[in-house]
Amino acid sequence: MKIFVPADAAARALGADAVATAIAAAAERRDVTVQIVRNGSRGMVWLEPLVEVETPEGRQAFGPFAPGDAESLFDAPSVHPKALGLTEEIPFLKRQTRVTFARVGVIDPVDLVDYEVNGGLTGLRHALHLGPDATIAEVTESGLRGRGGAGFPTGIKWRTVANAPGAQKYIVCNADEGDSGSFADRMLIEGDPFSLIEGMAIAGFAVGADRGYVYLRSEYPDAIAVLDRAIILARVAGLLGQSVLGSDYAFDMEVRVGAGAYVCGEETSLLNSIEGKRGTVRAKPPLPALQGLWAKPTVVNNVLSLATVPMVLAQGGAQYCSFGTGRSRGTIPLQLAGNVRFAGLFEAPFGLTLGEIVNDIGGGTATGRPLKAVQVGGPLGAWFPPALFDTAFGYEEYAAAGGLIGHAGIVVVDDTADMAAFARFAMEFCAIESCGKCTPCRIGAVRGVETLDRIAAGDAAATPLLRDLCETMRLGSLCALGGFTPFPVLSALNHFPQDFARSKEAAE
Repeated sequence: MKIFVPADAAARALGADAVATAIAAAAERRDVTVQIVRNGSRGMVWLEPLVEVETPEGRQAFGPFAPGDAESLFDAPSVHPKALGLTEEIPFLKRQTRVTFARVGVIDPVDLVDYEVNGGLTGLRHALHLGPDATIAEVTESGLRGRGGAGFPTGIKWRTVANAPGAQKYIVCNADEGDSGSFADRMLIEGDPFSLIEGMAIAGFAVGADRGYVYLRSEYPDAIAVLDRAIILARVAGLLGQSVLGSDYAFDMEVRVGAGAYVCGEETSLLNSIEGKRGTVRAKPPLPALQGLWAKPTVVNNVLSLATVPMVLAQGGAQYCSFGTGRSRGTIPLQLAGNVRFAGLFEAPFGLTLGEIVNDIGGGTATGRPLKAVQVGGPLGAWFPPALFDTAFGYEEYAAAGGLIGHAGIVVVDDTADMAAFARFAMEFCAIESCGKCTPCRIGAVRGVETLDRIAAGDAAATPLLRDLCETMRLGSLCALGGFTPFPVLSALNHFPQDFARSKEAAE
């Protein structure tokens, strides 16, 4: 009897370890032989810990499971009070188009045989057959873009590094997932680490790099442990090392752990940190693709971008490009958080409207109160009111509406939220997290907090000053931290002026 209990950090926080122990103890008391697989999460956080039992009909789901539910699991599973039916038939999961997350929650994350049985290594083998140029062509045709920031086309970045002169080149994975409401990188690494390893090996082969680094935040101890183990297993199996899958291509990689600075999510700060330097922003040019890690040509991609590459190579660039809308091709792992009924990860093609995502998929607010606003793209993303909920989820569409997709973290708030307080938080966050490299970010954020306090105290003359200051930060900051801070501040001010007026009345 095979039973799946997630070892995902979110599931563990909700008691998955105790559930696994209780199931093992119940099986021993009944003299039932069970194999407990600690898989990744299916992404339905409100059902965690989600226990699955393998049956001839498919996996049967039970959740949210508690240790006390273990005994009755062996009595009559079909009438168990936590029974949810076939996992794949749960509506939230059934309506998804899982590409990047196709194996997460399905396989044992550190079983390379299980990974390969479920389609793993097909993309790498195909890349080794195609050769570097054709591999880059496939990635370019797919339309795959960066999944962690501005959405730069992956194929163009790879081609730039491949054409750059230099005997030494690097692949760097940005896993410094610091945005509020974002957890897809962590889920992917904890649930399917070999897909990231395979994607980095493909990238290295395509551009001529033999070394890779994953920059992982220290706040993710489970992800660090899983990825470190997977790398060791990959070396033993010949996926990494002097001969990748028996070819004449050599590639190896390691994990570097960050110390928690938000600015190290910016690629040049990240590179400085890997080099052992202070995490400050570098001026561009030169671009990392030409002078990156230790001044060598470097590919810097997000976890989700690299982990999608094996699927692109396995299924073909044209197949992946068939999903999406406009210039936003493929699928996007949406992360629903905050005051939302169905919080979790939902992978779908680009093009859904924000209203469909929040109200239909997310089920509206968890409190049942009217929905007030949604922030997309982390703490520096714009606040979208319901009037903008017909905006299609795509890079250009969000830019045109004054926002950004970023890492696709979606935070929902209801009508009790104070948008003036959220605006102040964004400015204060920037002031605290600024690396101090550029004046608009270092000084502007501090002045911004002071100006917002003046507005809250009823100083109407401070509002135009705030707008001017935000424009200066947007144009003068070297990185996204200072450049994007105006997004949440101005969107809150523009869409919810009553919250700022209410602060004025309270002051009077």
